[in-house]
Amino acid sequence: MSRNAFAMKPTSKNRIVLLAAFLALLPTLNLAYAGTPELYNQACATCHGAGVLGAPKAGDKALWAARIKAEGIPTMVKHVKEGYKNMPARGLCNTCTDADFTNLIQYMATK
Repeated sequence: MSRNAFAMKPTSKNRIVLLAAFLALLPTLNLAYAGTPELYNQACATCHGAGVLGAPKAGDKALWAARIKAEGIPTMVKHVKEGYKNMPARGLCNTCTDADFTNLIQYMATK
């Protein structure tokens, strides 16, 4: 067997096959997903960790419970998506889904 028996020539077909294989495996790699604590650290902790500019402080269970009871999670998610008071739209998490925002609110309420 020659040294290059397994070498593939860079053809368009080979590139498409390799790209398709990579894309098929991508969901199993879990590279793009960050769990709730990681998302909190990346997007929320800067303001909610210290209560910057009036942001409700993560872990203040009484404050979060009152806010959740008064506004409800759907309204709070809407505020996050649209921006609210000093919080920018999407709360610095442009890749977050509604489910991520819900999880982040619940995480900050119980942290």
